[in-house]
Amino acid sequence: MDKILDFKVFCLESYKAVHGLTGLAAYDIFIKNKVFDYIMSYYDVLHSTGRLYIVSDIDDYIASHTTHASHP
Repeated sequence: MDKILDFKVFCLESYKAVHGLTGLAAYDIFIKNKVFDYIMSYYDVLHSTGRLYIVSDIDDYIASHTTHASHP
């Protein structure tokens, strides 16, 4: 696997563990909210931070994405 794919898996597994989700539930959230695209866009910054920061950042991104999606 390449380093970005490894990091995407790490982010998904971290998110799943912190939120007590199944892998499928976490994956569905990531797909619905385009989290994998976000991770790719900010890989250079995110990969140098810690697990809890990454999950918190993903939570913030999802909250922002959800807010914008519901308000055209």
